[in-house]
Amino acid sequence: MKTRSMTWENAIPDVAAADSAESAALPMDHETFAAFYERTARPLWAYLTRVSGNSALADDLLQESYLRFLGAKIPDGEVACRHYLFRIATNLLRDHWRKPRPARVDEIPEENLVAVSPSPSDHIDAQAAVASVFPRMRPRERQLLWLAYAEGSSHREIAQITGLAETSIRLLLFRAKHKLARLLRQRGLQPWGNS
Repeated sequence: MKTRSMTWENAIPDVAAADSAESAALPMDHETFAAFYERTARPLWAYLTRVSGNSALADDLLQESYLRFLGAKIPDGEVACRHYLFRIATNLLRDHWRKPRPARVDEIPEENLVAVSPSPSDHIDAQAAVASVFPRMRPRERQLLWLAYAEGSSHREIAQITGLAETSIRLLLFRAKHKLARLLRQRGLQPWGNS
């Protein structure tokens, strides 16, 4: 992983700088990849940030996801490529979570102890409320909720991205949604509808 922090805007690899033999072997040409990157980078970064709760980690995983994507056999079609990219990012998150945890509290980086705050744009109060309790949920719950409601993925697509059984997605989403509603009620906030 890179040691310096990168934003999603400047994480695009410079495939034009590669020598002609390497660029000929790439599965996408520079223009095709740049267009795909522009359509997918922001949603992928948002997914990684919300699921991990760490924007610096999301920056690193975003860059690594695209590097692995370019080095793999890319499926045909925009939707298949997008799902494959999210699958790569999900696997990188899993690998990160499998790393041994720090043994002492003072070894935990300070940014991991601070909850992710909502961006200072014109979001409605409900979005800010959800953002305030999202870090209190398990990563798997955040992942499922984000893919279902922020990305609009179907149960089948979520199963493909996460590696979970498609039959379990509905129940896991139901549980995650009710946990989110309970956390909102604990903060004195009214969750959606009559949940």
